Parts: sequence; C-alpha cells; structure tokens
Amino acid sequence: MNPASKVYLAIDLGATNSRVIAGVYDSSSRTLELDDVSRFPTKAIEEGGSLKWDIQDIFDRISEGLAIAARKYDGRIQSIGVDTWAVDYGLIGEEGELLGNPYHYRDSRTEGVPEAIRKLVPDEVIFSETGIQFLFINTINQLFAEVNNPTSKIGSARRLLFIPDLVNYWLTGNSVQERTLASTSQLLNPVTGEWSERLLTSLGLHETLFAPVVEPGSKVGTLKPKLQNFTSLDPILVVAVASHDTASAFMALPESRPDYAIMSSGTWSLMGIELERPELGEQALADGFSNEIGFAGTVRFLKNICGMWLIEQCLKEWATEGTTYDYDEVIEMARSYDGSLSTIDPDAPEFAAPDNMPEAVREYCRKTEQLVPEEKEALLRCIFVSLALKYKYVFQKLDHHSPVPLKGLFMLGGGARNHFLNQLTADSLGVTVRTGPSEATAVGNIAAQLIASGELADLSDARTMVGASFPSEVFEPRAADQFEELYERFIELVER
Repeated sequence: MNPASKVYLAIDLGATNSRVIAGVYDSSSRTLELDDVSRFPTKAIEEGGSLKWDIQDIFDRISEGLAIAARKYDGRIQSIGVDTWAVDYGLIGEEGELLGNPYHYRDSRTEGVPEAIRKLVPDEVIFSETGIQFLFINTINQLFAEVNNPTSKIGSARRLLFIPDLVNYWLTGNSVQERTLASTSQLLNPVTGEWSERLLTSLGLHETLFAPVVEPGSKVGTLKPKLQNFTSLDPILVVAVASHDTASAFMALPESRPDYAIMSSGTWSLMGIELERPELGEQALADGFSNEIGFAGTVRFLKNICGMWLIEQCLKEWATEGTTYDYDEVIEMARSYDGSLSTIDPDAPEFAAPDNMPEAVREYCRKTEQLVPEEKEALLRCIFVSLALKYKYVFQKLDHHSPVPLKGLFMLGGGARNHFLNQLTADSLGVTVRTGPSEATAVGNIAAQLIASGELADLSDARTMVGASFPSEVFEPRAADQFEELYERFIELVER
C-alpha cells in the first residue's frame, strides 16, 4: 500500500457479522485496497419475549473499530460511511434519546400483519405506491404492528431512523433518512421520491416521523467531539452512502453490463437488474419483484431470496450439539455427496425462523414426499442445489422484465468466494457467472465516499475503479442438462 494514499472507512453492518473496513485509495493508479480493521458479531438479544438488536453493543464495537483505524491510519482518514441491512429502525424521543432497542426483522410481531394490512389497503395499491415486494420483514408490517401495540412507544417518538441513519445520528448528532434504505420500507413512492401519504394515512402512521430523504453521497456532518476524544480521530466527515447494503453492493460491479443480472449473495441473496425507472405493472407485482432505489437514481429491480441463512442456521444448530464446521468443510461435505437428492424451496415459510433448521429441512422433505436427507452431507447438498435452482427460477422471471436478453450473472458479496455454489449456479442457469468483490458492500460504500470527495466522477467511474482493483473469476456452465429433471420437480414445489 502507498503510505501516502487516502483512507476511507466503511462501517459495514451485516445481519450476522459486521466490520469496519479501511479503503486505501491510490489516486495515481486509481485503485482501491481493502484492509480489515475490525470484525465483530452483530448482537441480537431476547428482550421481553421479543427479538431485538443490541444496538448499544453494536455501536460500541463500531467505536472500537474507529479507534483502531485512527491508530493505524493517523491523519489519513478522509470520511466514514455506514451501510446495513434493510427495514429495521429505531425510534427517537423528544429529547433525542433512543426509545428502546430496535426490533429484529425476524421478530414474530409481524405474524398475521400482512393479512391485516391487506384488509385496509389492497396489494395492488401498496405496490403501485411503493413498488416493493411483499415480505413479512418489511417496515410497513413492523410499523403497523407497532401502531397497534398498546405498549409501544411510537406515540412518544419524534423521529424514525433506519439502522444506518441511527448510527449516523450517533456519530454526528444529525438525523437524516437516506434514500436507498428508505426505499426498502414499502412506504416510499419510487416515482415521486416522497413518502406515500396514502399509505401513512391508511395505516395510522404520523407523517412527522418521516423526514425528507437525502440522496446517497450527501454529507451528514462530522464526528461528534465525544467520539473524537474516544477514537482519537479528527472531526472526520460522515457521508450518507448508499446505506442499504445491497445498494452499496450493486455499485461494486467490475463493469456495467445491461445484459447481466446482478446478485448480492450473503445471508440473503438478492438478484436483480438495474433499470432507469421503476416497473410497477401487474406482472412485476405477480412475480414478486421490488423497485428499490440505487445510487444516482438507478432502480434496483430485484427479488429477495433466502440465501446462506439456511446454512448459517444449520451450523448454529450443529454447534449447539457439539460439532463445529467452517465453510470450507461444509462445501466439501456437500460436494462429496453423490446420492439421491431432494430439493426445497429456500423461501418457504418453514425456513423463516425455525428452532432447528436441519430438522425443518427434513420435515419439509417428509411433507413433500421426498427422500429425507438424514446425513449432513445430503442435507447440505440439498440446500446448495436448491439455492441454485431458486436462482434459475428468479433469473428466468427477471429475463422477462429485462430490456435486453440476459446472458450472464454478476455474483457479488460473500457468495463470490463460494466456488461450489457459483459453479452450481452457472450449471443451473446455463449462463456465465462472473464474480465481483467478495466485500462488495464495503467497496460500494467506499466508492460513494470517493464520489462525494471528488476523487471519482460518477457511478461509471467507480465501476472502472472496481474492475481495476479486484480480480474477477468466471464460471461457465458445464452440466446444465443435469439440472433439468431436478428443476421440473423444484417448480412443482415452488408453485404449489
């Protein structure tokens, strides 16, 4: 690394693990190198019978990471940006205080809520107003549950802040609502760019909770004096980057290819394309796609797919039984199995928050009259192949909405390191799979800061930088015909 290079810090919070990453930018070569400053688990807790985020612990770990960065890169740090998962939020009281830990999107309080909302506002109206697919985790469901909970503190709240906005607020003292994250809430109109008055009124939500949104790349403020003292940092600028982690990830393509779909693969897999304007028609609604806003006004036309959550929860269960595996071992276990194979729909409700993921997979196979994968190797192979088949299912639907025929797929995020799943995906889709950065969210976060600083001109310039900085791997389809019979069986499961 060039010791004179400027440094930009990405606070990249994931639903399972989080990190503070330094982006060291060499302006002469126009390339970026990443340096892990700190990593920590994203702590969730049981509180009063509900699942919530231990947001103070998360912020303490962030602060410690910033202090480590200050020691390592004294005087070179230019700015800080925060990206996180979507939909969750904190409520701020009249004195600027947080009114309790934010709820975790997997908390059970949204059970039955989508059906209750549907009685007040038809799906067609909600989709025409927001362009967002219907998921139980959406902010609209969480807030409706909050409004109808007599013990909720929402009546005392002055402002709602999504998780990255809340972290920015604690970093700077200034509150904003950034557009890419706000667009995932199923409350923001992607055409007008404003909060949907119709939905807020229908659901009993006070408009005063919602501030005007700011564009990604906006300057939030500088680090508060208290944090400057703790971290030994100067009054560093905090930038509202594309704060939804998928929006950041989509920035980190090695090049712009309108004939390639894009997938950010991690706990969730999000597959989509970039459009110039939202698609709000009946077919987009029927196919379950979302119109989320990206950097520079782009539209991320995409679908959420349950991703490595299935594997993560299996590993968690096996660890409680006394056996731990790393990801390399898991992949080899799945690769080694060559017996009869069952498949699951990764997005079936049975897998949203089961007590025991391996048993949930086996029970699903029993209910669907398939061979039950008793061996761990068979179960893991079942999950990986089922993910690849679900990717094919979504890719084919996505192709119908694309302005040009889709010829390939960019694989970004942690999934880019999973050669086994990448090859299964290429085989299943029958197209080229090309990887982008495994730390795509952090790269996109830093790219937004570089654009805000003037080091990079625009999104196209950022992607040129990504292509020059991070090597890409290519996976060509090798055995697409082997997936045909499996896919026919899989379609029956998904479309029951």
